[in-house]
Amino acid sequence: MTTLHEPGAAAGPRTGRTRRGRGAPEGRRGAPFPLLVPGLLALAFLLLPLLALLVRAPWRSLPHLLTSPEVWQALQLSLISATAATAVSIALGVPLAWLLARTDFPGRGLVRALVTLPLVLPPVVGGVALLLALGRNGIIGRWLDAWFGITLPFTTTAVVIAEAFVAMPFLVISVEGTLRAADPRYEEAATTLGASRFTAFRRVTLPMIAPGIAAGAVLAWARALGEFGATITFAGNFPGRTRTMPLAVYLALQNDPEAAVSLSLVLLVVSIAVLAGLRDRWMTGA
Repeated sequence: MTTLHEPGAAAGPRTGRTRRGRGAPEGRRGAPFPLLVPGLLALAFLLLPLLALLVRAPWRSLPHLLTSPEVWQALQLSLISATAATAVSIALGVPLAWLLARTDFPGRGLVRALVTLPLVLPPVVGGVALLLALGRNGIIGRWLDAWFGITLPFTTTAVVIAEAFVAMPFLVISVEGTLRAADPRYEEAATTLGASRFTAFRRVTLPMIAPGIAAGAVLAWARALGEFGATITFAGNFPGRTRTMPLAVYLALQNDPEAAVSLSLVLLVVSIAVLAGLRDRWMTGA
């Protein structure tokens, strides 16, 4: 009988070692001191400004400040324009991501680089570029004004255009990565069964890449909500028409610091909500 229990007894320690190995991988047992100190300094550098914002926030007067007409106008305009910019990004960015991921054409690498350029381009430069393209004397704007009487700069439409310009690359990158990870054989099977390529895209591909589209849309919406440089350059800073929350924060910081802190808290809460919403996707990808 003793002999029968010996294999089980031997298996127990091995199982325990396996569980400990899974829970604490060799590379995660501890950090060397030369790496620990700068890592903690980096963490403090990133968190201390946010903690200062929370500590100095006017919590008692926060409801009154957030319900003031000026703040509410900026908040409402920001939410509407960011949502509209996200819709434009989805309508134009998803087809662009599909082209980059599923088709081969000359200069595809260059096109991909140009699509991601707004990610590293200073937003103010993007606003100047939009003015030169869509302004009253711009390459396209002059014809819009002459033929249709449409003037885009310094309007609410200009806010949406500026935000879509800086936010769309986030959606394109997210959707393209999802498309590259998806198995194209499902689309090929649909086409062999008689479906057109567009029908296969609409009925097969879109459901598969829906999580990537949702993640990219959330990132694009958050980026559009926080846009400042391109907006103030191309759309201006007019109350109720082009003054979004980031612009209101900049203006209030000079005249009413408490209102600036209150608006900053709203943007901070939105950013945290975006991170929380994408946490499951990041953890799954990891």
